[in-house]
Amino acid sequence: MSWEVVIGLEVHLQLATRSKIFSGAATAFGAEPNTQACAVDLAMPGMLPVLNEQAVRYAVMFGLGIGAEIGLRSVFDRKNYFYPDLPKGYQISQFQEPIVGRGEFEIQLEDGSTRSIGITRAHLEEDAGKSLHEDFHGMTGIDLNRAGTPLLEIVSEPDLRNAEEAVAYLKTLHSLVTYLGISDGNMAEGSMRCDINLSLRRAGSTTLGTRAEIKNVNSFRFVEKAIHHEIERQAEILEAGGQVVQETRLYDADRDETRSMRSKEVANDYRYFPEPDLLPVVIDQAWVESIRATLPELPPAKRQRFVSDYGLSSYDAGVLAANRALADYYEAVVEGCTDAKIAANWVQVELLGQLNRGELELGQSPVGAAALAGLIQRILDGSISGKIAKQVFEAMWAGEGDADTIIAARGLQQVSDSGALEALVDEVVGGNPAQVAQYLAADEGKRKKLVGFFVGQIMKLSKGQANPQMVNELLNKKLAAAGSDGES
Repeated sequence: MSWEVVIGLEVHLQLATRSKIFSGAATAFGAEPNTQACAVDLAMPGMLPVLNEQAVRYAVMFGLGIGAEIGLRSVFDRKNYFYPDLPKGYQISQFQEPIVGRGEFEIQLEDGSTRSIGITRAHLEEDAGKSLHEDFHGMTGIDLNRAGTPLLEIVSEPDLRNAEEAVAYLKTLHSLVTYLGISDGNMAEGSMRCDINLSLRRAGSTTLGTRAEIKNVNSFRFVEKAIHHEIERQAEILEAGGQVVQETRLYDADRDETRSMRSKEVANDYRYFPEPDLLPVVIDQAWVESIRATLPELPPAKRQRFVSDYGLSSYDAGVLAANRALADYYEAVVEGCTDAKIAANWVQVELLGQLNRGELELGQSPVGAAALAGLIQRILDGSISGKIAKQVFEAMWAGEGDADTIIAARGLQQVSDSGALEALVDEVVGGNPAQVAQYLAADEGKRKKLVGFFVGQIMKLSKGQANPQMVNELLNKKLAAAGSDGES
């Protein structure tokens, strides 16, 4: 491809405050339209904004989380534009003096490589309301519940080069903000929305091309698809000798295409000026440091600790550390069973597999961390085999009780009695003379494969309850003895 893709992302993150950024109205999702918009949100005459301190605290937490410059003095501005769901006719935002300045953000790609992405700034602002088109038959309904909801707009440098990197950036950002607890990051509810700024330039060129902005994309999958479509669209224009128009576009998921909305505004179009109803926000370094002291262990540090303390691979550690709730669940399982690697396998394969199949969140899992640890303990102490454990887990998921209850009720206790197992080994070896002869005639490499036949027959006779380790030991002794008898 003769074109290099240049992508910068603007992420609008809803902060997890209980009230709005400049009023006491609630921010809970799902309320009836226009029931959570007070006189301040509706821009009634004489109403003045009062800044929500918690929103400032959350913004500082984010800045510290990415190692960014914290603006000890930040200023709110009026961003002027008209839209039906913007009651005041302007949006209170931050422009020249934001709360969070430049920072660096490391992302990890699927192949394990990492890239550092620059953060230009992150600033506080209020959200607008929502225009509703679907149910009004040629008219537009306005729901102002979101008006005044606190947002942190996070602006990246144009450092991303493809859809994979963009999605990795968003997932890593989502992981960070949920770890910090500053947002639930729920894209389906609009808590995290993404604007994609994308342009193409000739490979090797240092001059940026004309960009298009794709507004309000609300899922990782749609971000990926929108980027792929926009790359193709712009490449076709440029290859035909045309020029890309700077504009704002939307992504239509039903048609898998981007469509033009309006010409792209620039800063001058918004006539920014300082918000006269709000004083500059002045914080001191001591307050910033007090916030730093409250930060949790963040994903990169947790990932490294999982590798060093638990002996996990970088990939496994990355999966388990990416989500704070999952990381806490995993560590609770480890504490209960003391085997970190087996715990990692069970959490990633069985637990996450069941959650994905049922389209459930971790908090909806019917098998808690302590219950899963109890099941793993029964594998470790030889009570059940790993294969039987999967049956027990299925029963636990179905609500049949804990591992011990299910093992007892179903009679799944592993057979570890040497006398009983010897009888099974004798029966299988004695009943398959042709396979024994084939085994004895084979070289060492083929013998390992042939042993599987005998083990399978023994496990079948025992209904899967024979102790596999003991079966292998007894079987090897029996086959060795058969070989000695044949030689003599």
